[in-house]
Amino acid sequence: MKTEQMPEGWPKGRPLAVSVSVMLEGWAAPDAPGMGPMGNLLKPGTIDLQGRSWADYGAKVGAWRLLDLLDQEDTKAVFYTSGVVAEQFPALPGAIAGRGHTVAAHGWSQGTLPPYLTPEQEAADIARCVAILTATVGAAPAGWLSPRCTPSAATSGLLAAQGFAFHAEMFDSDLPYRIETASGSLIGVPFTMEVNDMPLYVRYGNEPDAFTRTLTRIVEGWSRLGSPHACLDITVHAHVFGRPYGALALLDSLAVVKQSPHCWLTNHAELARLWASNIQSMIASD
Repeated sequence: MKTEQMPEGWPKGRPLAVSVSVMLEGWAAPDAPGMGPMGNLLKPGTIDLQGRSWADYGAKVGAWRLLDLLDQEDTKAVFYTSGVVAEQFPALPGAIAGRGHTVAAHGWSQGTLPPYLTPEQEAADIARCVAILTATVGAAPAGWLSPRCTPSAATSGLLAAQGFAFHAEMFDSDLPYRIETASGSLIGVPFTMEVNDMPLYVRYGNEPDAFTRTLTRIVEGWSRLGSPHACLDITVHAHVFGRPYGALALLDSLAVVKQSPHCWLTNHAELARLWASNIQSMIASD
């Protein structure tokens, strides 16, 4: 295992950077979440009002609960926000930013996936999301995460062209790295799925405590892996673990990180800034 040269600002003796991310997702009509608490899908062409109602909990209740708990824990997160959420709940993005969190873009609607779009359509979708977040936050988003964490071949270049500093759908590295495109450069931030309520709870049906157990297993075993420098995500969806059972698991997980001698709490925006300001002095990790 090679020795990494870490950027200035990475705490010494704390090899594991644990980012906190909140997915604030919405679906433009007639779309609805593809997975939900009912399990069985409706017939094609049927509007799933149950699914939409379940998803709307995130903006109406879950995000506000998570904001209060993050304040309580003195923890700053990135809220990846769908444009349609900002359109339907325009006070919410500004409230998030006002509490010191980062509002990043998460596409217009979770039902619109970049690989299914032409570059022109994708550029328009990005621009539409940027416009509503800029209007409701007061500043353009610096970060991006595609719906389903699935970019197209054109995404990086389109994001660079529209002035983004980072996007966080990199699954091929433990550490951030620089992405060069014909339209400029930006930082690719790694995204990990191990401590994420969507696969653990919604897809695989684990109880909420599995979220914290998985994190604890990784953190407590880090020295057995040689304590390499790496990034790990704690990811909750406002409409899933913004509910009481999930919020308790998030609180337990934050306590695990704070008590660990290996970890430090951060978020994707902070990591991207750290990497961008130190990129010339580091050994490339990719």
